[in-house]
Amino acid sequence: MDFTAKPVLTGEKAVLRSFTEADADAIHEIVRDPEVVRFTFEPSTELTLEHLRSWYGSRSAAPDRLDLAVTDRVTGELLGEAVLYEWDPAARACAFRTLLGPRGRGRGIGTEATRLIVGHGFERLGLHRVSLEVYGHNHRARRVYEKAGFVVEGVRREAAWRDGGWVDEVLMAVLDHEWAAHRGRPGVSSTVR
Repeated sequence: MDFTAKPVLTGEKAVLRSFTEADADAIHEIVRDPEVVRFTFEPSTELTLEHLRSWYGSRSAAPDRLDLAVTDRVTGELLGEAVLYEWDPAARACAFRTLLGPRGRGRGIGTEATRLIVGHGFERLGLHRVSLEVYGHNHRARRVYEKAGFVVEGVRREAAWRDGGWVDEVLMAVLDHEWAAHRGRPGVSSTVR
């Protein structure tokens, strides 16, 4: 699969679009947010503005992954990212990750962004499986993933040292036939969609 074509995915609250080098300043602010650091990076990770400019400036041409900027549909403000990566052609599978800065949280944007990119993966790219890993104490993210139809498959107990203690890594996934049945809204009647 070639991920070079970067779609624009539009929801009620968010628009997912290709990254540009100009997004580095906003991303630099987002990745310095304490909650993003706590749940996303090793605390010692140093992400310089120059590194971010190079990385995000190259995302639109990356053939092996789909990195999309999550933006506010009304204002256009960059709020975070949603990514399909680690493409496994034999299994028709990808890993998924997302992060949102403080101005994107608590508004349903994370759930919508997850549904948009994962739905694109199943409905347009023909994926069979999308998986993710999330820290067990990241309750906000776990709830987003569950609302979008991800199911817990296992737990790596005390797999990472975070916040002064050992934390679990929770493995979650959603499959194409599950997505076809609920379209990212498990528990909602198909007549309501």
